[in-house]
Amino acid sequence: MEKIKIGQIVNAVALKGEVKVYNYSDYKERFEELDYIYAEENKIKIENVRYMKEMIILKLEGINDRNGAEALKGKDVYIGEDQLRALPEDTYYIRDLIGLEIKDQDNQRIGVLKDVIQNSAQDLYEIELENKKITLLPAVEEFILDINVQEKFIKVKLIEGLLDL
Repeated sequence: MEKIKIGQIVNAVALKGEVKVYNYSDYKERFEELDYIYAEENKIKIENVRYMKEMIILKLEGINDRNGAEALKGKDVYIGEDQLRALPEDTYYIRDLIGLEIKDQDNQRIGVLKDVIQNSAQDLYEIELENKKITLLPAVEEFILDINVQEKFIKVKLIEGLLDL
């Protein structure tokens, strides 16, 4: 079973075994929908979820004191592929986009999507061009013409200077 990293345990909270989790997704409420997580390889039942600003506070089964919580500090938090939420139409998991071929509006290959950089304004697609140089393209409707995960391509509208690297 493939596991998907969704966060990292960054600290213990108080004395009763709670852990503070830095969430990697933009949907922190996902933890309320989960019965369990994986801390590295260990499957652990979630007993309670609460929030502290942007952090998630989890009470995990079998972790009943600060020492137990401290032992998990620094461990990555995963879910199983079967725990992924169904997404609305025209919404994709980043992991499904990485590696897709990038084509221009004339269906000419210009590169491969290497990463999606998430920031407050809009996501940026990091594209490795055919010449191995890296460029960034705003992931907005104006430039993204089509995403076809099944056929493994993203069609984009080229913007001036994008290929001039």
